[in-house]
Amino acid sequence: MQLSSRSINIGIYLYDNAEVLDFSGPFEVFSTAAHLQTQSEISNVFLIGETVRCINARAGFKVLPKFTIHNHPQLNVLIISGGIHANELTKPHVIEWISRQAKTVTIIASVCTGAFLLAKAGVLQGLTCTTHWENIDEFKDAFPNSPIIENVPWVDHVQVITSAGISAGIDMSLHIVEKLFGASLVLKTATQMEYHWCNKRETKC
Repeated sequence: MQLSSRSINIGIYLYDNAEVLDFSGPFEVFSTAAHLQTQSEISNVFLIGETVRCINARAGFKVLPKFTIHNHPQLNVLIISGGIHANELTKPHVIEWISRQAKTVTIIASVCTGAFLLAKAGVLQGLTCTTHWENIDEFKDAFPNSPIIENVPWVDHVQVITSAGISAGIDMSLHIVEKLFGASLVLKTATQMEYHWCNKRETKC
């Protein structure tokens, strides 16, 4: 699935009470990969909010997104953060936006409980997936047509990828770097981050 374009936009959606590592972990992975590339295939890695206002992530961590769901550039990859997600599920315009993006991006992915937003948008219908271990029973009750795979860092359906909780988003993001740009770049990225990288799909190292 490697992309040939040198203009690739990777957006990470977050919201109030999003888990900090859910968005900052993937941001670090993709921004590091962009820095290490020799041909600058990744042109932009940025945060997306519902509006332009400052977002209060978990523990009062304040974040100002670069774009909103209304004015961001065309995306190649969209990552949906997890966190305290219940309020996001009540926003039809956010769910519709996710559904629209899923039809056009190369990869749409979730970290942790971001899977709830993907499922609400119909993206996970009939697909196996994963989420934070603490929310598995809640997910099974809410979305019985999207079977959960437990004890794995991520589940990959080519265009749709879900990860387990919090730090698993880093592993999934490195996996996406490998899918899009190859083994050499993902190893350089993990080394630069001083992060132990295991590329065994759906297994833990």
